[in-house]
Amino acid sequence: MSIIQFKDRNFKLAVIQELMYNKKLLSPEFDIWESANNFFDRKIDINQEGYEIIPEVLEYYLNIEITEELAKNITKIYQNGGDDVYMNIIPYWDGEDDEFNIKSAEDAKYFPNMKNAVVFYDNDDSILDAFRKQGIDAKWL
Repeated sequence: MSIIQFKDRNFKLAVIQELMYNKKLLSPEFDIWESANNFFDRKIDINQEGYEIIPEVLEYYLNIEITEELAKNITKIYQNGGDDVYMNIIPYWDGEDDEFNIKSAEDAKYFPNMKNAVVFYDNDDSILDAFRKQGIDAKWL
């Protein structure tokens, strides 16, 4: 079984949102509020650190292996500022920056069943065009 090597971390995070939280195909379902005191090598003070990326959480997600077999379950990605994956990485994220904007549609080639992508707004429309060239209906959130 082949492991996907993602080019765009934010594309991978959107896939993890779909697989772990929406479709319940990846487990365990990670929750920073349950894991802050005992999952990592240190205690994470969410109230102090929750306004920026918590590096251990981002690393945890990026180390999740997504196989090509698992990728077949992805028919869409739909980025939303309240998604669990983002709220675990930056618990108090306000969505007012481009921290999680997908910058490349190159990884879509690994998802043969993906038909739709709703992604965070970016000033560069070429990302939508890149999805569309792969037969994926793409829109800004």
